[in-house]
Amino acid sequence: MRLIIAEKPSLARAIAEALPGSAKRQEGAIVCGDTIVTWCLGHLLEQAAPEVYDPADKQWRLDRLPIVPTSWQLTPRPKARGQLATIRKLIKQATSVVHAGDPDREGQLLVQEVIEHLKYRGPVQRLLISDLNRPAVSRALAGLRSNAEFQPLFQAAQARSRADWLYGINLTRAWTLTGRQAGHDGVLSVGRVQTPVLGLIVRRDNAIRDFVPHPFYPLWVDLQVAQGQLRAWWAPKEHAPLDEQGRLIDRAPADALAAQLPGATGQLTKLDQQEKRQAPPLPYSLSALQVDAARRHGLSAQMVLDICQRLYEQHKLITYPRSDCRYLPEEHLPLAQRSLSSACQNDDTLRQWLNGADFTLHSKAWNDKQVGAHHGLAPTGKPADFGQLSATEGHVFRLIVRNVMAQFYRPLRTFEVKAEFTLLNEAFRARGQSILDPGWKPLFTTREDTPPLPPLTQGEACQALGAGVEERETRPPEPFTDASLIKAMMNIGRYVDDPEVRRTLRDTDGLGTEATRAGIIETLVQRGYLVRQQKALRATKLGCALIAALPNAVSTPERTALWEQRLRAISEQQDDPNAFQHALLDDLRALLRQSDAGKLRHSLQTAQGESGSPEKKRSSKPRKRYAKRKSTAGRKKTN
Repeated sequence: MRLIIAEKPSLARAIAEALPGSAKRQEGAIVCGDTIVTWCLGHLLEQAAPEVYDPADKQWRLDRLPIVPTSWQLTPRPKARGQLATIRKLIKQATSVVHAGDPDREGQLLVQEVIEHLKYRGPVQRLLISDLNRPAVSRALAGLRSNAEFQPLFQAAQARSRADWLYGINLTRAWTLTGRQAGHDGVLSVGRVQTPVLGLIVRRDNAIRDFVPHPFYPLWVDLQVAQGQLRAWWAPKEHAPLDEQGRLIDRAPADALAAQLPGATGQLTKLDQQEKRQAPPLPYSLSALQVDAARRHGLSAQMVLDICQRLYEQHKLITYPRSDCRYLPEEHLPLAQRSLSSACQNDDTLRQWLNGADFTLHSKAWNDKQVGAHHGLAPTGKPADFGQLSATEGHVFRLIVRNVMAQFYRPLRTFEVKAEFTLLNEAFRARGQSILDPGWKPLFTTREDTPPLPPLTQGEACQALGAGVEERETRPPEPFTDASLIKAMMNIGRYVDDPEVRRTLRDTDGLGTEATRAGIIETLVQRGYLVRQQKALRATKLGCALIAALPNAVSTPERTALWEQRLRAISEQQDDPNAFQHALLDDLRALLRQSDAGKLRHSLQTAQGESGSPEKKRSSKPRKRYAKRKSTAGRKKTN
């Protein structure tokens, strides 16, 4: 008997439907001839609690830290015992096992840890599925690989799981116990990703709170040129009173120049004109989709993830959503016209986009060299029944289709002009843009472009018609939103001061993963460290106090992003899990020595921030608007 172990029931059903013969349901499994398909429910196992290793560690004590298991153990999750018993029974009968976890690091861990926990020693193959449509599943079943190929990926995931346990358990106990000494009654949770994310928001809120605005004075001049008029802006010389951004902070020189300008003549001294071509935006990764959906439709990152899971599992309208890739396999290109035509047939907007597509075009999105374990988000080709989709599901589905459809539109072609005029021995600059071919742009609602300038010729004369000085004020940085925070987590190197580390981080995954970023934000809200104020995410007094009391290394991005880099190296057999853990323990011991009740007491008493308290956990029951169908809203990735 061949046993296929899927990550979740929906994947198991899709596999069973693609196998030959009739399928028969039984408790916790589906029988398809001599193959049985069973499933996990997300993680069936979790790292054992400290007291499993030593009963003395049930009580939280500073003198017991750090807690370091000598032989790691996993224990069944309470709600998973029944399904784990089913798999245990089936695996004893199996002559071969197929690992059908999701095609990523966490999917590799989730199923393989069950196989190893149940002490199966027979052959294991790997089934990689990123699309639940039957033809795609059938192709995947025909291309099974040896699970041994994915052992480095498993080792990286296992190293991550153990390191998170070591870091979270020890630092949370240390600062919670220190907090009690400082008079705080409650758990102070510390994590290797959540705490640096909180640090980003606290530092941004501090910058907003401490911001002192100052005025600056841009000067404009309206110029008559040979073929029209334009507005240019003064570029003061370096000796003028300027701020760090090159803005004039003393009005007197601007007023003096403005008074002399009307009627003054000059000439165009620098002219840069060029045609630019811009390829269409690539298909979405999950994080890129979360950024756009937050900006366009006001959806939180967690809402977008939940919607994508429903579009993938329940409606089977999109490919695997938890992807960090924005490219598509080249073998999908010949099938794209048919799948897009089918996906668009029940929606006027999608049909309109389809009618403008040119399927003879071949964009850079189709690139096997850029595709890893999974590819960019794409429609499966199944016709969407918009009567069965909520409004937000429809919005997200259209975004995913649009970015794939855009690959069959011409590039956006623009003509861009930068001009510098000299009058009264001073420089005045203007820029403009005209659209030569809108290409893919009509599919996207974008901000207004720079208006075009009249035709210009190098050296031509100009005359000032009028001039004026505006009084403006510098503005504080914007508070983080779901969109900007996800983008910051993706591009975390921008928030690192050390240029060496910034270079190192340029090609890494940033903070968290596609699958975890939304959950990290929600965890910080639920634990009372963040509150939502309309679209803005703001730190609470508790969140600010914790960041002020922690060592800087715990709340800045460098450490956790470098973790991700080492984990990737382990998955590529370029680093060793044991060396990674030894380095972590050295860091951990140094951090534990820095817990300070006095510092924490001071930060709790002086912290600024928003009022807020930990949220109650949301119910996993579906909301009423999804009552027509079975919903996965609000659930973790367990189905």
